[in-house]
Amino acid sequence: MPKMKTNRGAAKRFRRTASGGFKRIQSHQRHILTKKSTKRKRHLRAPGVVADVDTAMVRRMLPYS
Repeated sequence: MPKMKTNRGAAKRFRRTASGGFKRIQSHQRHILTKKSTKRKRHLRAPGVVADVDTAMVRRMLPYS
């Protein structure tokens, strides 16, 4: 049986946490930053956590993490 392939797009976006969940980066921080408040940009720096309903899908895309 062949090896399973990792979804490379997902591998660049998600990291496994110690408790088995997945960390993700926040969106809306790439461009058009002048109109966003400093507070909003600061809060976007913090990593988010993938929702429970999406964790199974991310786990399937990252079989070896």
